[in-house]
Amino acid sequence: MPLETTAASTASTAAAAPATTRTEVRERAARRRRTTVHAARAGVLVAFLGLWEVCARTGVVDPFNFSQPSRIWAQIWQWIAHGTAQGSLGEQIGYTLYEALTGWVIGVVGGVLLGIALGRIRFLADVLGPYIKVLNAIPRIVLAPIFLIWFGLGPASKVASAVVLVFFPVFFNAFQGAREVDRNLVANARILGADNRRVTLQVVIPAATTWIFTSLHVSFGFALIGAIVGEYIGATKGLGLMVAAAQGTFNAAGVYAAMTILAVVALLTEGLLTFAEKRLFRWKPADSGDGR
Repeated sequence: MPLETTAASTASTAAAAPATTRTEVRERAARRRRTTVHAARAGVLVAFLGLWEVCARTGVVDPFNFSQPSRIWAQIWQWIAHGTAQGSLGEQIGYTLYEALTGWVIGVVGGVLLGIALGRIRFLADVLGPYIKVLNAIPRIVLAPIFLIWFGLGPASKVASAVVLVFFPVFFNAFQGAREVDRNLVANARILGADNRRVTLQVVIPAATTWIFTSLHVSFGFALIGAIVGEYIGATKGLGLMVAAAQGTFNAAGVYAAMTILAVVALLTEGLLTFAEKRLFRWKPADSGDGR
């Protein structure tokens, strides 16, 4: 009997070892792939900036119109060290972020609430659906001058521009998520005695969360666009005003520098959203990473 027990234990250990080895191999392969992807991304960026710098210095492209990376970096450093004509660089970034975040939050909340409501109440969708389609068909960027007339040069007009850009993608994703809920889940919840409110809160909204988070990644970029366009048209502070001021003085480096800062802000915000999504959806299986 001890011999049989020892043999079974040995077989169990031998069976567990390959499984552990395969897991470690997959983890190492995933780490290598991530490292390779990051290195390739950095290489593409360095190659692009290097080619741009060389073309500008050799006259292949006009540095007055297209600027060059060294001038753009010098402009960013000047803003960091000495501030901008409108104030410190941090103040301009904070002002634009405040407008974009405020508009984003309002647009997301409104889009989610109305999307879930219309997704759950067909009568409401039949009544309001045509109006929402008409509003969605309007080029919303052209509303920025109207908001400027209504709300003035302050942040309210930029927040309004961000709201109208954010609302519709979030609304349609929330609406579709509410409509795509598994009917069996809803039926089972009703069998267990759940009323409409509990079905919405405990079944529909959790099921639509993936759809909603998908729209959040895109919608924050729209919020930044709304804030920047509003500032470009008329403002007292912000990155959009810096772009307009640089354009007015034919400072191509200033235009690209402001765009670079905006891109960095957008990437950082995207990273935070991705982190929050991973924390919220830890139950979802991770991508295999093999490209299939």
